[in-house]
Amino acid sequence: MKFTTLLVLGLLLATALLCEAQKPGGKTKSKSKSKLKNKTKTTVAPQVEKQELQKAEPCSADKCKLPDCRCSDAMLPKPKFKGKEQEIPQFVTITFDDAVNAVNYAQYELLFNDLVNPDGCAATGTFFVSHEYTDYVRVNALYNAGHEIALHSVTHGDGTDYWRDADVETIEREFGAQVQMLQTFAKIDAQRLQGMRLPFLQISGNNNYEAVKNLGLTYDSSWPTQQHKNPAMWPYTLDYMSIQDCQIGPCPDASLPGVWVNPMVTWNDTEGYSCAMIDACVYPPADEIDALFEWMLENFNRHYKGNRAPFGMYLHAAWFARGRNYFAAFKKFMQHLATYPDVYMTGISRMLEYVKKPVLGQPFKSCETKPNATCQPVHCNVQKMSTGETRYMSVCDKCPIVYPWLNNPLGQNM
Repeated sequence: MKFTTLLVLGLLLATALLCEAQKPGGKTKSKSKSKLKNKTKTTVAPQVEKQELQKAEPCSADKCKLPDCRCSDAMLPKPKFKGKEQEIPQFVTITFDDAVNAVNYAQYELLFNDLVNPDGCAATGTFFVSHEYTDYVRVNALYNAGHEIALHSVTHGDGTDYWRDADVETIEREFGAQVQMLQTFAKIDAQRLQGMRLPFLQISGNNNYEAVKNLGLTYDSSWPTQQHKNPAMWPYTLDYMSIQDCQIGPCPDASLPGVWVNPMVTWNDTEGYSCAMIDACVYPPADEIDALFEWMLENFNRHYKGNRAPFGMYLHAAWFARGRNYFAAFKKFMQHLATYPDVYMTGISRMLEYVKKPVLGQPFKSCETKPNATCQPVHCNVQKMSTGETRYMSVCDKCPIVYPWLNNPLGQNM
């Protein structure tokens, strides 16, 4: 019980940090949305007759085969890789949640600048971008640099109850509208928007995964596991029953073919308690570069010296302000990872490409083609209609008439 209690406490600490960052003077804020399969689409998914979901059955390797299906209990990319674990490429997925702004964008540039993977391709991360206070011009810059842009909802909800009780339509509306925002204001190709993360990591049973499918997304990364970290859990699909532990329910029990779960394998803090995000660790090391670095390395080695399951480094950029040496230690660790001959820092969607078609050794035949989305920066002064507040935002090409929001994602004159 105490491990579960500490996990929940850690999530509450991360939520408190998030709320502080979301103030107008804060560094970040959170809200994001999902994608539609047709990149030219400008509305949320059409309403279809709701069908009863089938309850998931136990998975077996005979029934569930790559690239479209993967059992949750599969501990290696392929069974024949057993005994060759040290030849499996080690993926590291570095993700940041919430708004992109001038301060954290500069930090992101410093972290990733000149870092390359063993295949010569640029090291990249995943940004679960929120809407409010986001600088869409800088989102465009991250996108053009090759980073993955993913979704985190428009309103961010009103606490965990909002998301726990959210029906499929609510989640589709929350995440569908942000697809339009990112397309319009950051010039993101909707086909590249593949993943979502729910605020506060509060999933809503089958509903958010059904929304992933309906919106044409590939994966969700909102579900922590503390029981499956040694050996660590690999990504899997929800075609069949999941074995993943569920501390913060409700968790899914339906069959949702082709929907991928990127499980948030928890870290251990210095007292051995689990934390789904780095900034949720209740007992971090002393605020010293070497102590923080060794702590990160210890958590990494549980994957690297084990079954090589992807290693997630999940946090909010506001964490860097909590300690004098946090940013320096994080940067040192990333630079250390770049010295390994078999460690690849990529976005989650790129990592899933490997999981679908795994090989030993070098995981990809070529680098990803970076987008070249032209953006003419404009700075806007618009009114948020629900509150009457004036909001400033930077977007590509053309300002909206009013501040974009849930039922008016393009900020049109209503």
